[in-house]
Amino acid sequence: MTAGTVATGLRESAAHTHVETAKLLGWMYEHVPGFSGPIEIQQFAGGQSNPTFLVTAPEHRYVLRRKPAGKLLPSAHAVDREFRVLDALKDTDVPVAHAYALCEDPDVIGSAFYVMDYVQGRIFWDATLPEVPLDQRRDVYQEMVRVQAALHSVDYASVGLGDFGKPGNYIERQVARWTQQYRASQTETIDAVEHLIEWLPKHIPAGDQTAIVHGDFRLDNTIFHPTEPRILAVLDWELSTLGHPMVDLAYFCVRYHLPQVEFRGLRGLDTAKLGIPSEDECVAQYCRLRGLPPVAAEEWTYYLAFCMFRLTGILQGVLARALQGNASSETALQAGQRARPLAELAWQLVRASFGD
Repeated sequence: MTAGTVATGLRESAAHTHVETAKLLGWMYEHVPGFSGPIEIQQFAGGQSNPTFLVTAPEHRYVLRRKPAGKLLPSAHAVDREFRVLDALKDTDVPVAHAYALCEDPDVIGSAFYVMDYVQGRIFWDATLPEVPLDQRRDVYQEMVRVQAALHSVDYASVGLGDFGKPGNYIERQVARWTQQYRASQTETIDAVEHLIEWLPKHIPAGDQTAIVHGDFRLDNTIFHPTEPRILAVLDWELSTLGHPMVDLAYFCVRYHLPQVEFRGLRGLDTAKLGIPSEDECVAQYCRLRGLPPVAAEEWTYYLAFCMFRLTGILQGVLARALQGNASSETALQAGQRARPLAELAWQLVRASFGD
């Protein structure tokens, strides 16, 4: 995950993610306008998917995102898609870092990668925003909702993303995809996952919408201005596609249903006392911004449960890579082990709303 400040953690690259400096230097001279070396490369400690690096040159700092080493799941770690959507959104109301170039030649550093600007700012890792003054926390959450609404309002065809995904039947296709992804990295039987795999295809809400969706929109995938409640860049577009915007919104709101200790969530906390808007307020703000009617309660529960299921699939992949020894982060094993409790939370949510 790209970091907004060096304080978020830099380390020397692990052996399986090492970037060959000399070859990268030559490539950057050729493909990055205004570039001048030499360079120093350090890996960001955060992130479980695509290894991310700070590339420091005398006059500028850059971020490099690459595919991880080892055997990868089909369609996973798509840095080419990340680069494409960043480039497409550069002149829209969605704040993104400037992406310079994509390299798909594995001879340069061993895998596909792209280079973009390093954006200086704040990344919030704790949903309770302890580092933000109480009277500014609501503004942070409202800015998140505003930017997500702006993303979903982009005319995807006009920015060249008409073929970025298949319009329509997004949820049906995603349930099938993440079931397949989960099976491909499954390491044990989790009853809650089996229940969700059976239940989700049978209860897809009626109606459909299509927009550019981020797929992993959350606080720590955004860089905020150093002092203002304003997003400077949305990060980690690996899961972006054309999809159902309410699913994307639900993914952001899942944090309200996750416990603080295991998932840095807000479940059981007094959000009003924390100065944070409630989940209902966030959804209402989003609907106002996009001119949409209120979302039915059971429909919203479905979106939340599906998002938890998808995140379970992602965490299961993190766990599988950790057990194989080619994880992108030193904390991958711990993160991957959260797949089971997350699936159980999702199934509890379904049962509470729809009954046994």
